[in-house]
Formats: sequence, C-alpha cells, structure tokens
Amino acid sequence: MLRALVLAALPLLANAEPRTCLVVSVNDGDTLTARCDGTGSHERIKVRIAAIDAPEKNQPFGQRARQALSELCLRDMAKIYRRSTDRNGQTVADVECRDQDVARHMIAGGWAWVYDGATELGDAPLYKAQDVVRDARQGLWRDPAAVAPWKWRKQQGEARKRGPAPG
Repeated sequence: MLRALVLAALPLLANAEPRTCLVVSVNDGDTLTARCDGTGSHERIKVRIAAIDAPEKNQPFGQRARQALSELCLRDMAKIYRRSTDRNGQTVADVECRDQDVARHMIAGGWAWVYDGATELGDAPLYKAQDVVRDARQGLWRDPAAVAPWKWRKQQGEARKRGPAPG
C-alpha cells in the first residue's frame, strides 16, 4: 500500500520545485505572463492558473476578474508550480503571489469557478471555498444567472456558427 502511494506521488514530486518569476502581464482572470530567469536569458511563459476558470474578458465580470488577479500578482514575483501544458502550449500551474495561492484567492473573491475538468485530488478545498462565496453572493455570484466560462465560450461559438441575426 505504501509503495503504491509513493509511486502515485512521483509525478507530483517531479513538478514540486517551483520557478520564481516576475509577472509582467495579466491576460485575464486565470492567465498571466511571467518572465523567468534562465541561464543567460529571460524566458517568457504564459501560465494558466490550474483548477480555475475565470470569466472571459468580454464576459460579465471578466474585467473585474482580470483586475483581481492583477492586484495580487502584476509586477510581483510569483512561484510557479508546473502541472502540465494545455492544448495551446500554455503552462498549467499552481501559482503563489505574495504567499497566497492564486486559485484559492480568485475562488474566495468570487472571481472564478472551480474548473471541474482540470482539478486534482488536492483541489478539493476549492469547492468548499466556492460554496462559501456563492452562498454569500459575492463577486460574480451577485448575478444569480452568472454563466460559467466554459458554457459561455460554447454559447459564443454556437452564435458565431449561426451568423448574424436576421434583421
């Protein structure tokens, strides 16, 4: 049993060492760009915050979510714990800014949803934080009809396929 647990944890341990990088821009409420020092160069990486999905920039609360992430991380050093790479080549990572877990900060502030398709065992507390902020109707949860970003993107894609409304 213990051997199985250790073997299961190996992939997590491989990514346990963080990179410390300067956050140079915030793209939206769940994506930032950081400059990391390499040997003799500065590497820029685009990082999607693991386990969350924030409203898109042109979606209701999208600009406020971007502002919340900017207030926490922009022009500050971040610890980036890489989990994987997404289909767009972006690093998917747990991120800490000012000694705060960014995913938890965004969820607790009401500026993001827990992204069910990208959570791991250790992300379970995010659901509890989301329940608390939703019940308190804070952040985007002030809108009882708030649409999760993955549903909103799907609706936008379907609308583009249909074309302009007849006028």
